[in-house]
Amino acid sequence: MKLKVLVSYIILIVLALICIYPALWIVMSSFKVGNSLYSESLIPTEVTLEHYRDLFQKTDYPLWFMNTLKIAILSSLFGTLLVLLTSYAISRFRFTGRKVTLSTLLVLQMFPGFMAMIAIYILLLQFNLLNNHWALILVYSSGSILGNVFIAKGYFDTIPRSLDEAARIDGASHWMVFTRIMIPLARPMLTYVSLMIFTGAFVDFIFAELILRTEEQRTLAVGLWRMVSQRQSTEFTLFAAGAVLIALPIMILYMLLQRYLVQGLTAGASKG
Repeated sequence: MKLKVLVSYIILIVLALICIYPALWIVMSSFKVGNSLYSESLIPTEVTLEHYRDLFQKTDYPLWFMNTLKIAILSSLFGTLLVLLTSYAISRFRFTGRKVTLSTLLVLQMFPGFMAMIAIYILLLQFNLLNNHWALILVYSSGSILGNVFIAKGYFDTIPRSLDEAARIDGASHWMVFTRIMIPLARPMLTYVSLMIFTGAFVDFIFAELILRTEEQRTLAVGLWRMVSQRQSTEFTLFAAGAVLIALPIMILYMLLQRYLVQGLTAGASKG
């Protein structure tokens, strides 16, 4: 038994090192003098903040950051609302086509999202939404249903129906039950869903690169990639500094909301 525990800890430590070392290398490289990521040691011999200063003085990083933040926040709000309404309806109501809807959502989850990119591109072209942040917001928020509806539905399934029945006996309407009982109880699940949507929109590159065309509309991922490619791939330490700043908001959110994330994920996965 002790040997099994020891082996488990060793495996966990190795996996942690595999995950942490590349991230730590990027962080250290962002403080390194020069523009090359190559170094003989993990900790640079000379430390500088020049790359972080250049991000704000020589690039459009603040504009990219605000664009990305706007898209991520609005996608999170609309996506969470859509997931909430969809999962609540599927969990609490019995209607014609319910099982077909669940089966369809399950099948669609099996296909990678980039398979629909050409179709989405043509659709957005017809609606004159190319090079528009609302195109990304609509796609991110609507696409969030596929990835989160089963977790959200599973969470609602764990809430006893006796609460609904007691509220209706006291004269509460469906809307009152939904807003005053279900939403407060579903706070951990909503936090988890919101953060997943926010993170996905914040770091997405492929779809943003497909839709956005001008410098004023670019997001962080697209802006940093074009910054490196347009400079003959020489500003790697500047890219590393930008990557570190991208990770900071997400890391802070995960640390602040960790308790709700665990509750939302575990409760939503226990039944469904």
